[in-house]
Amino acid sequence: MELMVRDGDYLSDEAGRFRRVDGSDELLQRVLWKLSIPRGSFPLLPDLGSRLHQLSRSKLAQQGALARQYVSEALSTEPDLEVTNVMLEQDGTMAVSLTWRGESLSVTIQTGGIT
Repeated sequence: MELMVRDGDYLSDEAGRFRRVDGSDELLQRVLWKLSIPRGSFPLLPDLGSRLHQLSRSKLAQQGALARQYVSEALSTEPDLEVTNVMLEQDGTMAVSLTWRGESLSVTIQTGGIT
C-alpha cells in the first residue's frame, strides 16, 4: 500500500491523515509516475522512467511505434502487467491500455505533442 499522490503532493483524507492507495489504483499511480519521469534522471536508478520525452526527436511516422516501445520499456518491471495498446494523438495526448491480473486498465498522459 502506497501513499496517494496527485500533481506531486500527498493527498490527505477528511481527518488530515495521508490517503493510501492499493490494488489497481496503486499500480496506476506507479504507471503514471514511471511514464512521467525521464529515464536516467535518477543516478541510483538509471532504468527508472521512460524515454517518452525523446519522441519529438524522431520522425512522425516512427512516433507511434516508439511510444509503445518506450511505454513497454518503462513498465517492464511491473509484475503481471501487459501493455495492450498505446494511442498517440496529434496534441501529444497518449492513451495507454493495460491488462493487470485479468483487469483492463487505462491511463492518459501528455507527452508534449507530436512534431
